Amino acid sequence: MKKLFFLGLVFSTLLVNGQSWYDVTKFGAKKDSSKKATTAISNAIAAAVKAGGGTVYFPAGKYLTGPIHLKSNITVYIDAGAELHFSDDFDDYLPMVESRYEGVDVTSFSPMFYAYKAENIAIKGRGLINGHGKKWWDFVEGYKANQPRSKWQIMFDSLNKNILLPDDPKQMKRGFLRPPFIQPMYCKNVLVEGITIINSPFWTVNPEFCENVTVKGVTINNPPSPNTDGINPESCKYVHISDCHISVGDDCITIKSGKDGPGRAKAAPAQNYTITNCTMLSGHGGVVIGSEMSGGVKNIVISNCVFDGTDRGIRIKTTRGRGGAVEDIRVDNIIMKNIREQAFVLDMAYSKTEQEPVSERTPQIKNISYSNITAYTNEACFINGLEEMAVENIRFSDVVIYAQSGFVIQKAKDIFLDNVSIQVQRGPAVSAKQTTGLELNALRNPRPVNGTPVISLQNVQNAWIRNTRPATGTSTFLQLQGSDSKGIILQGNQLTGITEIVKKTADVNEQAVQIINQ
Repeated sequence: MKKLFFLGLVFSTLLVNGQSWYDVTKFGAKKDSSKKATTAISNAIAAAVKAGGGTVYFPAGKYLTGPIHLKSNITVYIDAGAELHFSDDFDDYLPMVESRYEGVDVTSFSPMFYAYKAENIAIKGRGLINGHGKKWWDFVEGYKANQPRSKWQIMFDSLNKNILLPDDPKQMKRGFLRPPFIQPMYCKNVLVEGITIINSPFWTVNPEFCENVTVKGVTINNPPSPNTDGINPESCKYVHISDCHISVGDDCITIKSGKDGPGRAKAAPAQNYTITNCTMLSGHGGVVIGSEMSGGVKNIVISNCVFDGTDRGIRIKTTRGRGGAVEDIRVDNIIMKNIREQAFVLDMAYSKTEQEPVSERTPQIKNISYSNITAYTNEACFINGLEEMAVENIRFSDVVIYAQSGFVIQKAKDIFLDNVSIQVQRGPAVSAKQTTGLELNALRNPRPVNGTPVISLQNVQNAWIRNTRPATGTSTFLQLQGSDSKGIILQGNQLTGITEIVKKTADVNEQAVQIINQ
């Protein structure tokens, strides 16, 4: 047995539970960061690949390294007490590799962890990986358009002469694109589990065009910093994100599928994702879809999560030029606290553009369901479609909201609020305009706002408001404006004691409102 153990050390390999483990220190990696371990790690991976696969092992210690490129059947195991510190020398991330940056296919700096067309790969353990992103952030934020171009930008230009550009190509033409932290490309069976990640230069966990991705029990802490999103699975299918704790400089979890022409050309949707049992703290959004969604986003379930301190809760955003559709999304069993802006956003005008005919450039948001949610927020909800394409078929059920202001709905179709309680400090609980097919059932406003209607409709058609019980002391129930208003039905509402049930402006047709069973 001693002889076998000695032979194992000689060959730098240890057999654990039938699996070959390759200790990077046996390949020359220093545990005190005294020199870069890039070559030693690469050699350990190569040895595992030669044997048909295995686990590349980092025992407790501090390792300084450049990028790590994974191959099929390789697990990187970062043990408790082990820390991987990625170099902030930009040259270490050369040669540039095939990558994707904000939905555009490019050749750019190697990600810290990178894999291309690999299968059965994993990064796991209880250790820490540190991207040392500050130098990357400072370079981007300090760059001026009129300053001499760096050697990296010149290199980027030479490798990306014929790339398909998005509608707004400023970032690509700048030519200095920070690397994502973890970016497998075109891979199958990807696992990221247990590790803690800090200081990402750019997006943190960013699988692209992958199938069967699991991100589980991961902690991500990025300070206030540019574009340091947490988990961004883009144009993937069968993605499972669970039990993660995320606090970052941008969005916590985002779902994307390419940007404008480049995204439509790839036509690779983000589909069949589950996100569950996660906590999100600092970040622009808790879970965000878009704005790069040109390949489409569909069949997404978000459940059992807590957002505490994000700018927004669930945010769906797009704009003219993207094309693609966000559809068949279900959000359930969520708690939101200290939301600085909106709890819910569905915005098709994320950037300012001119109205245009419906075409492949026209995005869509439809078939979204929110249920069993409690939110403490500044604004309850913002739904904003386009003149040529409404946000369509959105349902809120069993939702309780404490907010400064309520729902704002415009350019929408078939919006349903069922058993929704909205306690606001100012303005109506629900305000809608240029909307058709609005249905409010069992709406509650627990506290009246002096001089303000519970519901405000402007140029709304075919609205059904039923079983609503306004708070005691409410002066006006419904305010109706606009000559295009019609088909407004009030049925079965408890309006005893309301001073004014319907307040209409002069341009509203007398036949616009019908009151039944009052």
